[in-house]
Amino acid sequence: MKGYFGIGVEGVSKAMNVGTLFRTAHAFDASFVFTVRAHYDSRKGGQADTSDTPRSVPTYHFAGLEDFRLPLGCRLVGVEIVDDAIELPSFRHPRQAAYILGSEREGLSADLQSRCDFVVKIPTRFSVNLGVAGALIMYDRLLTMGRHSPRPVAPGGPTEAMALPVFGDPIYKRKQRIRARSQGKA
Repeated sequence: MKGYFGIGVEGVSKAMNVGTLFRTAHAFDASFVFTVRAHYDSRKGGQADTSDTPRSVPTYHFAGLEDFRLPLGCRLVGVEIVDDAIELPSFRHPRQAAYILGSEREGLSADLQSRCDFVVKIPTRFSVNLGVAGALIMYDRLLTMGRHSPRPVAPGGPTEAMALPVFGDPIYKRKQRIRARSQGKA
């Protein structure tokens, strides 16, 4: 998959949920994880984060919005249940993205939502657990941006192998052919 992504939370009411989110992000090969305006107890969260994500994935803790920074070109995608949010199945993920979820009780603040390039919502009847929501976002990104064999029409696994990517000849070979053609015509 080309590009990169990070995922984080604003505010925290349950450290175990953040630990679960970080562990899942590690499993989905996130480039970084982060918290904003959060008092994350890494000891409690570590009980759920059995992969010890902060030892393997860059982890950032921002005290407030004024400190919050993302890599150049990275698009901020908020995950929140609001009327004008894009439903996740209709959303095209940016190649370079940071996803942010709100705390379990309060959701994303209006200040943070205003900083988002996009706000998406998961089309469920009611809100789901923070760790589950993050997993759904990362899985949707994997499905839509990764290379996978096509789904079969009938139930079961893929019936055809995934085609190998074709990159063409190296540039120097193309230039050699172009030179040879132009010399042959002259």
